[in-house]
Amino acid sequence: MVGAGFAGVECIRRLERKLSPSEAEIALVTPNSYQLYLPLLPQVASGVLTPQSVAVSLRRSSRYRTRIIPGGVVGVDTRAKVCVVRSITGELTDRAYDHLVLAPGSITRTFDIPGLVENARGMKTLAEAAYLRDHVISQLDLADASEDEAERAARLCFVVVGGGYAGTETAACLQRLTQHAVKRYPRLDPRQITWHLLDLAPKLMPELGDALGRAALDVLRRRGIQVSLGVSVAKAGPTELTLTDGRVLPSRTLIWTAGVAASPLIATLGAETVRGRLLVTPEMTVPGAPGVFALGDAAAVPDLAAGEEGAVFPPTAQHALRQGRTLADNLIATLRHQPLRPYVHKDLGLVVDLGGTDAVSKPLGVPLRGLPAQAVARGYHWSALRTGVAKTRVATNWLLNALAGDDFVRIGIRSTKPPTLREFEYTDAYLTPEQVRARTAAPRVTD
Repeated sequence: MVGAGFAGVECIRRLERKLSPSEAEIALVTPNSYQLYLPLLPQVASGVLTPQSVAVSLRRSSRYRTRIIPGGVVGVDTRAKVCVVRSITGELTDRAYDHLVLAPGSITRTFDIPGLVENARGMKTLAEAAYLRDHVISQLDLADASEDEAERAARLCFVVVGGGYAGTETAACLQRLTQHAVKRYPRLDPRQITWHLLDLAPKLMPELGDALGRAALDVLRRRGIQVSLGVSVAKAGPTELTLTDGRVLPSRTLIWTAGVAASPLIATLGAETVRGRLLVTPEMTVPGAPGVFALGDAAAVPDLAAGEEGAVFPPTAQHALRQGRTLADNLIATLRHQPLRPYVHKDLGLVVDLGGTDAVSKPLGVPLRGLPAQAVARGYHWSALRTGVAKTRVATNWLLNALAGDDFVRIGIRSTKPPTLREFEYTDAYLTPEQVRARTAAPRVTD
């Protein structure tokens, strides 16, 4: 198994329950021994939740049958049935497999925009969320200490690109952080703090529908967040941003959440892809690669119920969870020489937590806003956490934050030279298909 996201962990848990030890040995390759509950990352960045709350321990939640290999698969030779694993110490090893499940997830999608990867920060990993919290608080600290009005204005201008769920929740949660923190900075005028949310799309979160999309937009604008639709960044510098509509914003903070792309691991297979995602059958097998399955954000799983040729399921946590269960059953069926079944599922709804008492949700197609929507959103996320310890931590954090607020303390993760998007998400670590074949063609030692 490659990847410990929603899809991979759900598949592993089902395999552990349904397979006897004599039927299979299970190994999981992941750089971190936890499952990250990604939808709650904006609340980590804003200090509502601690990082440990959303990092669900694999060793606590598993049944101890799965061998966890600390590293990442950086190449796959499907003909030789070999994975190339880069350990967390940087060493490369070749590991043979009988059946391979690919659930490497996704990375932040970027574009060929000058200065973007050097100056933007994402919201895809726990390290990025912790870094962003430190960074935002440090901008308040530096602005408070500065005597230069131009520098102060740039440090107090925050820009988020991406009007989807991640970008909207990130902008909403971090704006609340600065709104509450500025009360502790008597030298700062709250009116100097500006938040911008940009997206090239004509609507905010169109999946919610027009009414709820407008409701979310109204919440953001009521808080003072300047939402610009049909606009993105044309050039990103360390101290200013040039927008596609010609505006220049002095800013030291660019948060990039403009969609996701499949893990670079997929390109190492040399297999057919659909918009960067690995083409699979409805049963989630990879054509032309015996013994290989793929699911989650990195796989283009056909949506048989869509009634549209070429339709695939969107890369959401909801589908990843359910694909994990179906794939586990199909892998078990393969081992027991039984027929496979296709993945078929309909969306159960959408939830967007905007912080405080603000939220918009659409459970089972029922539109909600305000406190009822927030109750649904937080109830859904809380119930989806894997362990009782994680649920207790999250519930305690919510309660403590509601009663006592935040101390707005930096933990020191922000360095003098912050990591880039590539360094945060290790996108330069992967091999080319030629490098993979060269390794697997040579004599190798496996353990």
